[in-house]
Amino acid sequence: MTTFTDIGVAKVGHVGTIEIQRPPLNFFDISLINQIADALEEFDQDIEIRSSVLMAQGKAFCAGANFNDPARQAQEAREAKGDPADSLGSINSLYLHAVRIFRARKPIVAAVHGAAIGGGLGLAVSADFRVTCPEARFSANFTKLGFHPGFGLTTTLPELVGKNNAELIFYTSRRVTGEEATRMGLANVCVPQDQVRAEAMKLAQEIAECSPLGLLSTRATMRAGLADRVLAATNHELAEQSRLRATEDFKEGVKATAERRVANFKGR
Repeated sequence: MTTFTDIGVAKVGHVGTIEIQRPPLNFFDISLINQIADALEEFDQDIEIRSSVLMAQGKAFCAGANFNDPARQAQEAREAKGDPADSLGSINSLYLHAVRIFRARKPIVAAVHGAAIGGGLGLAVSADFRVTCPEARFSANFTKLGFHPGFGLTTTLPELVGKNNAELIFYTSRRVTGEEATRMGLANVCVPQDQVRAEAMKLAQEIAECSPLGLLSTRATMRAGLADRVLAATNHELAEQSRLRATEDFKEGVKATAERRVANFKGR
């Protein structure tokens, strides 16, 4: 099995585990999403693995992209100058790796013990099932950043919670608790925080007791076309994000979020 730098990968019986190891907030970038996709592809090639659990160290499950990261800000400065070599290449590459996650062939259970924010919500939603707790927070906070949703959420979230609930989550950028998420179908199980991992493993092991060929066949039917829908969604999301990243409102949204205040948007 490949040695990874930002995730821990293991096998427990017929269950593969992936632990994100960028505490406390587990911000993602191309490298992290690529590593998760690589690990899932290795699980697909391992005949002994029938299901997997995606979990994380630290306070958050995944807080999405770090818009205040100096390297990211330097990238955006180059893009703002219209450098064609830099323009949106990083986000496009990240989304291509995200689609690889959706092409994984075996069931995935996400153990969401803390915040799943922005693209981190997209990552949680890429799994088949989510085990969570009351302390967890699910948020598509893109509109509070002056931005457009990404990571395929415009396709995946409505399929999980219904169009109107997805609109509510997108338009308000509100933080949905683990209990609320379970009620609306965004999560499947809600347990005390210290039991999230064990419950996710229990679900993955229950799945792994089933016929591996039956699982592969049934999941292929149930998720038929999903990766292609996500690919189409991310292409559109990327175009909208490209347009909005150049606005004053986006800069204000990122600044206001970092300063924990209400943004003063101008609509330009």
